[in-house]
Amino acid sequence: MLSRIPFPLEKGDKLRAFHQIKELSKHHHLIVCALSDTGIHPGAYQTLKPYVNELYFFPLSRAGIYSRLLKAAFSSVPFQVAWFFSSGIKKQIHSLIDHHRPDHLFCQLIRTAPYVYDRKEDKTIDYQDVFSAGLHRRQQVAPWYLYPLFQAEYKRVKRYENVVFNHFNKKTIISYPDREKIPHHQKEEISVVPNGVDTSYFKPAPGHEKHYEVVFTGNMAYPPNVRGAEFLVRQIMPIVWQTLPRAKVVLAGANPVKQVRTLASPNVEVTGWVDDIRDFYAASKVFVAPMQIGTGLQNKVLEAMAMQLPCVTSPLANQALRATEGEEVLIGRNAAEYAKHILSLLNNKELSVLLAGKGHHFVLQHFNWERTTEILSKVITGSNT
Repeated sequence: MLSRIPFPLEKGDKLRAFHQIKELSKHHHLIVCALSDTGIHPGAYQTLKPYVNELYFFPLSRAGIYSRLLKAAFSSVPFQVAWFFSSGIKKQIHSLIDHHRPDHLFCQLIRTAPYVYDRKEDKTIDYQDVFSAGLHRRQQVAPWYLYPLFQAEYKRVKRYENVVFNHFNKKTIISYPDREKIPHHQKEEISVVPNGVDTSYFKPAPGHEKHYEVVFTGNMAYPPNVRGAEFLVRQIMPIVWQTLPRAKVVLAGANPVKQVRTLASPNVEVTGWVDDIRDFYAASKVFVAPMQIGTGLQNKVLEAMAMQLPCVTSPLANQALRATEGEEVLIGRNAAEYAKHILSLLNNKELSVLLAGKGHHFVLQHFNWERTTEILSKVITGSNT
């Protein structure tokens, strides 16, 4: 059960779901049910069907969403859970379960938990990230008029993460740091299932012409990416431009909101949706992910490392990545430190090549979809030890 159809792959939960489906399909019979609050991409069914035995899409109407949000205001249910829950769809899901009688039920994200938490079958909840921790960080930087909303949702989600734990006999999460933040006294029972990266797709592109000094990628409507883009362009790059005034930055990713679009200038390109993000990794010299808020493992960092780009990121992002600072990745703790790392990599070819090579090797060793999904498969079948 998924809260979004895993296509196109412009969001982290879609990417995780797609590759797990692809790998699990090699050894399991899969029935996939996916909600959609944004419409169904015309290529979704054709892309996913080769990997699943049964595929069902459930559109969520705007009227239903707004009605549920209004009701949620007078309850303790997290707004994001109310957004994705439909009692009518739940009846259809239960009917499908009764018809197909699957050996195991799998839910991605707490948003889908209420669809099956009252079922008696063997089942897994994939927390993926700790949403409450992400909301807490966003609460700290939210405008004053949004602070009460974030505070209320943070408390609701934290409570719900704890409640959901007891409704599923198996639990997974994306990283050990995320597991430590789950508000449950038995959180050690949660199995860590990292993301991977498709290294046959994201691979080094030697000889590609470099048009940009710095690249940052991601969904540019996602608040942690918006904040990271603003920090990069408004605080880090002005220091870099003092030394390299012609250094070019590209912000490559779908759905750039106004805050991101206004960052565009002769030295800063904002792309919007791109058909192949690899083109921008290959055309750049340094990847920078200055994440200030957010949780979980950053897929963008894995992709850049897989393409053998030297990477600079934050201590927050590296908590889940667990790369060796100074060898596989460089860490920036403030704008000046980020700028120093960027300039070092741009001015020292030997350092850049060495860091990129070790980062590439690190990803190949630790973040392979086949290997990480094998962990999930063992959790589902009960063969993990």
